[in-house]
Amino acid sequence: MAKDIYHDRVKTALEKDNWTITDEFFRLSIGSRSVYIDLGAEKIIAAEKEGHKIAVEIKSFLSPSPVQDLENALGQYILYRDGLQRSQPERILYLAITESVYLDFFQEEIAKMVVENNQLKLVIFDPETEEIVQWIE
Repeated sequence: MAKDIYHDRVKTALEKDNWTITDEFFRLSIGSRSVYIDLGAEKIIAAEKEGHKIAVEIKSFLSPSPVQDLENALGQYILYRDGLQRSQPERILYLAITESVYLDFFQEEIAKMVVENNQLKLVIFDPETEEIVQWIE
């Protein structure tokens, strides 16, 4: 399993946001196959006395074609989201992208359509400060 170039930065950003990383590569079994989501994390919310669990797939969007990157990311996101719904419905899947990708490509109509129609949950991070900038439900 190869780490995305932003893997460690997203991990640090989540830890700064008080998430506990439970899995570096979160294994998700679907029938006789397994897939690996980049990160699994939990955050204990003291006021509610219940844990929130997430899985985060990190995408760099560095290829010459952001549309092709989106196609690949969407396919993985749907596969992982559907697998999680079957085996761990309490765990919410997020797609992690940099703030610059969000402010640039994800403001274009094609990306907005995909996010809206597929109800993608996004975590936007700053790779320089290693901090979460925004959660989009």
